[in-house]
Amino acid sequence: MTFEVPAHGGKPASRIRQKNEETIIKAAEDEFARHGFKGTSMNTIAQNAGLPKANLHYYFTNKLGLYVAVLSNILELWDSTFNTLTVEDDPAEALTRYIRAKMEFSRRRPQASRLFAMEVISGGECLSEHFNQDYRTWFQGRAAVFQAWIDAGKMDPVDPVHLIFLLWGSTQHYADFATQICRVTGRTKLTKQDMEDAGNNLIRIILKGCGLTPAI
Repeated sequence: MTFEVPAHGGKPASRIRQKNEETIIKAAEDEFARHGFKGTSMNTIAQNAGLPKANLHYYFTNKLGLYVAVLSNILELWDSTFNTLTVEDDPAEALTRYIRAKMEFSRRRPQASRLFAMEVISGGECLSEHFNQDYRTWFQGRAAVFQAWIDAGKMDPVDPVHLIFLLWGSTQHYADFATQICRVTGRTKLTKQDMEDAGNNLIRIILKGCGLTPAI
């Protein structure tokens, strides 16, 4: 038995359009993370993307639309690891893979995580269109797979919804609160080894809490 767990929805773009949009979104992510929404200009984003401002407006008509696209892209990257989740997957392997992927994202793109966190903390108004029925269906699909594992005796009975919240919060913590972590531990910054050690610790704690044996 396989649960079909589709992506959040939407039609794929052409290759050229996709490449240009990815370039713009990456440049915009850096600017929004450094200067916030109000302090970021479309002209600066266009310069950093290496594109004429007119081309930027061809893909994104205004700054707000681009900002929403940046936030949505962050979510898509985070959630892509779970898009093919099925009941046939081994729970320990699937959870380990997801935790490692999220921790690597926090290490490589901490500013993206902080940008997303700031938007959510401020009310998440710019994410209202993203958290639509497609997203809720996607989320329910993940929870359904966890519940199927529980029903099959593959893992202990935990609340699937709160398990997903725990996975999100614990892995993003190391990007969002890196300054606090460094000050408490006396570090100047979190290294790759620090993030790997933190990830391994999360894997042990979360998997054991689900009655699973970590393969690390």
